[in-house]
Amino acid sequence: MKTIDEHIQKDQNEIRSAEAEGNSPKVRHLKEELQSLEEYKEHHPEDKHDPNALELFCDANPDEPECLVYDD
Repeated sequence: MKTIDEHIQKDQNEIRSAEAEGNSPKVRHLKEELQSLEEYKEHHPEDKHDPNALELFCDANPDEPECLVYDD
């Protein structure tokens, strides 16, 4: 994906497909991912890039060791 909006749209389409197939685990996973993407977009309205998993994690958990940034 090039933008977060494209990723959100893709996930929404895949959720509909997975629901039609009766694939509950996939639906659950995609809904969690979609929620993370929507929260990221809400927190960073000016940022249009498609965030990776670490960016989503750090947006939700900024105090985790993986997310801390130190100045030298």
